Amino acid sequence: MPLTGKQRRALRALGHHLEPVVIVGQHGVTEGVIAALDQALTDHELIKVKINEGPETRQEAAAKMAEGTQSELAQLLGRTALLFKKRKEKSKFEKF
Repeated sequence: MPLTGKQRRALRALGHHLEPVVIVGQHGVTEGVIAALDQALTDHELIKVKINEGPETRQEAAAKMAEGTQSELAQLLGRTALLFKKRKEKSKFEKF
């Protein structure tokens, strides 16, 4: 289910202080990157991802990451993406 504007705003506020946990390198969004993102989303639910220069634009890379992990793109600011995927059990984000 897509996030509403208020939900995106709340996630951006919560994600402001986070450091990037995954960095997309020069080869772009690969299966290894998707696997690392999936694990990080399972562990943290809300993560920042740094997108370096690669074969795709930052918008394409962010869309590919969100699609590959079945997560929501809460924000794309510069080369940093904020991804959110709520856990089915024991979620810290019950209102989302």
